[in-house]
Amino acid sequence: MSELHKFIFEGLPVRGMLVRLTESWQELLARREGASDAFPTPVRALLGEMAAAGALMQANIKFNGALILQVFGDGPVRLAVAEVQPDLAFRATAKVVGEVKPDAKLEAMLNVSGKGRCAITLDPKDKLPGQQPYQGVVPLHGDRREPLQELSQVLEHYMLQSEQLDTRLVLAADDRIAAGLLIQRLPVEGAGNLGGQRNEDEIGLNESFNRIAHLAATLTREELLTLDADTILRRLFWEEQLRRFEPMAGVHGPRFECSCSRERVGSMLRSLGRDEIEGILAEQGRVEIGCDFCGLKYHFDPVDAAGLFMPAGSQPPGSSTIN
Repeated sequence: MSELHKFIFEGLPVRGMLVRLTESWQELLARREGASDAFPTPVRALLGEMAAAGALMQANIKFNGALILQVFGDGPVRLAVAEVQPDLAFRATAKVVGEVKPDAKLEAMLNVSGKGRCAITLDPKDKLPGQQPYQGVVPLHGDRREPLQELSQVLEHYMLQSEQLDTRLVLAADDRIAAGLLIQRLPVEGAGNLGGQRNEDEIGLNESFNRIAHLAATLTREELLTLDADTILRRLFWEEQLRRFEPMAGVHGPRFECSCSRERVGSMLRSLGRDEIEGILAEQGRVEIGCDFCGLKYHFDPVDAAGLFMPAGSQPPGSSTIN
């Protein structure tokens, strides 16, 4: 079962989280299995890492809205996106326009000309009038403009710039599991704040965080993908005093869930206008819309389409079309 574990290090300004997406990640991939637009292996791995990272960040900030993680650029992968809701329901997709080599890293997929970007958007559920989602954007290169090859490096750079918090992130994904470990230095509190100490004054200097981050960095991709949470935490931090909280799993944990629906697709088609829809029907006999996130196909035959533009209460009986 997919699960997310939170923990803190007793007496130290360091917290951590470990996420394992198992059956939920497999369900997402199964939606595209055998399809003509199935993702290449490196893209599947990237999306898995994004889903794991998104779950870690959403659980970390406890935000009442969607957290949307995007990477985009000018390579064969134009866009990859993962969306995580406050209850940790997630979905992910990508737009692939060219050949992706089996060993392609982030630069080869999205940052061919050095213009790739990573954006994190926080979209509140209950927006105030005129309120816009918050978005932070960072390039896919480091401070010396060196291309970053791993998503974990990009997100560590993002957290350092946006939150002034030291972060260590280990991510891995294959077709069976997507997983991630996050270690983060806590903001200065209490006497530190009273003394005028700024949070950024501690960047890179906190010995406790540096020690624990070094231990986390020894976790290999293979270990992250094959070992259970208890074994990982015991092997890495057996000398530390770890306080663990109740795991988040099942309906309260990370799970695949798509918010698409026939009603939403119908509203989108209605916005295109009657003439546009009738033109598609004349050419193809029906309108077919596929959800980019879950792969579900929605079909509208002429009777369904006509009902979209009739006043409420006067629609004819629906057809027997099955999605």
